[in-house]
Amino acid sequence: MGEQPRPSITVADLRRWEEHGATWRTLELGEDLAVVELCTCYGEAVDTMQSDAPEVIEFVRARRSH
Repeated sequence: MGEQPRPSITVADLRRWEEHGATWRTLELGEDLAVVELCTCYGEAVDTMQSDAPEVIEFVRARRSH
């Protein structure tokens, strides 16, 4: 059997995560896919999620440039 697909994430999900004091890290960022690791406010990894939505890819790309 193959690897299970990662759950999908939206820009609203990432913003809500930040609003609650947590953080996220970019694990992979390409033209067609963004993969992020959701972390606690202490930096501990909680989950890994992905999206192929253009708005999420642009949001992640913009946050990486800050």
